[in-house]
Amino acid sequence: MSTTSSGRWRWLAFAAALAATLMDLLDSTIANVAAPAIRDDLGGSYADLQWIAAAYTLAMAVMLLTGGRLGDMFGRRRMLLIGAAGFTAASVASALAPSVETLIAFRAIQGGVGAVMVPQVFGLIRDLFKPQEMGKAFAILGPACGLSAILGPVVSGLLIDADLFATGWRMIFLVNVPIGVFVLVAGAKHLPDVAPTARTKGFDLGGVAVAAIGAFMLVYPLVQGRELGWPNWSKAMLAASIPVLAGFGAYQVRRRRAGATPLIETSIFRTRSYVSGIGFAVVFLGAMGGVTLTLGVLLQVGLGYSPIHASLTTAPFALGGFIGSAAGGMLMHKVGRTIVQAGLAVMGIGLVGLYAVLEQAGTGVSSADIAGPMLVSGIGMGAIWVPMFEIIVGDVADHEVGSASGVLQAVQQLGMSLGVAAIGTVFFGALGAHGARADFVSAAELTTLITVGLIAAAFAVSYLLPRQARQPHAPADFGAAEPAFA
Repeated sequence: MSTTSSGRWRWLAFAAALAATLMDLLDSTIANVAAPAIRDDLGGSYADLQWIAAAYTLAMAVMLLTGGRLGDMFGRRRMLLIGAAGFTAASVASALAPSVETLIAFRAIQGGVGAVMVPQVFGLIRDLFKPQEMGKAFAILGPACGLSAILGPVVSGLLIDADLFATGWRMIFLVNVPIGVFVLVAGAKHLPDVAPTARTKGFDLGGVAVAAIGAFMLVYPLVQGRELGWPNWSKAMLAASIPVLAGFGAYQVRRRRAGATPLIETSIFRTRSYVSGIGFAVVFLGAMGGVTLTLGVLLQVGLGYSPIHASLTTAPFALGGFIGSAAGGMLMHKVGRTIVQAGLAVMGIGLVGLYAVLEQAGTGVSSADIAGPMLVSGIGMGAIWVPMFEIIVGDVADHEVGSASGVLQAVQQLGMSLGVAAIGTVFFGALGAHGARADFVSAAELTTLITVGLIAAAFAVSYLLPRQARQPHAPADFGAAEPAFA
């Protein structure tokens, strides 16, 4: 098949690739609202609530380092279809999970196979469209991705409340089945089957193992340490994660010098603004991951809201995110990092407003009380979300963009995992032994202040980012630099 499909079926093939991305985006956030309902049904601890979200993003963070390489080695169409099949099967397994432990395991599998599927999308779009047509495709892809990621919690609440076929929370995973079937059928028939581009079939299994061990050693004690009383081994594991992850970097350098293909192009870390961007992404996305989890738990477990009530309460955040995303996308090439800084300021104002409302209203807080702060926070978040990737890779050399984007996508997922682990641990630790309604509100006030601090830290780091977003280059580079949403 040629690198571009016939005009008649090109957009159907594009819809299949887009649907694969949307499945991942919905599942990265859809479980946050469902977590309390899952715990009511399957039991488990507060740490398990954290793992339902963190297992997915942690597995994806590690496997994203390899997903793009697999597409280069074996063909993007083939790996997207394999990933979509695995994702659909893992979704069914998650829906049928008999215990919280098996659900967490299947969520990790979901994230792992999702990381095989998602990196193929941008390359397939380049294969589908001629250079002059690619702008139309990305004009659809960007807003659709942003809106899907933001709407995940709202969709979750609607599905749980609808209780279709008496499935309850399980429908948030079963909804992937028709989407996955569409991806497989339409993708197998209409996506271009372009020959693999990798010159060699070498695969760095050792690098994957070291990265996985280091990431697990970092996240696991953060989630489980509080529940177990912070035993010495948890502290030792947390401390040891740093040299293990540093060893991963050194190992990648040695592979490059030995002439082998590393998982990542280590030269990207010589660009100071890019390294600063990695730190920025971890801090900002950690704040995002933590506040999403704690709000869901506050509203449902602490205040007794139903899933749909909790979803509608946070809907202004989704609406604000859509507005902010549109503004960020339009302004990023005009004002550069200033739009990110403005977004951080607006988001910080919204979170301070949320803290003030919780402090004043206490256990009597209502959906109407927090609607304004949530809307403002969402506008700020959206203004950061879309331009963030393009700005962080702004100073990276053209031949390094693919590797830089892949690492940034992995860091995005790891940052979300760390936010869920760290901020979630503070939140649940602040509840005390009884976990009364007032305790939940107080814990939410504390984590909101921590999030404001993280936003302030991200604002300080933002001055080290490139001044301008990366300008669109030739089509071969354009897709690789596109942001991934979580």
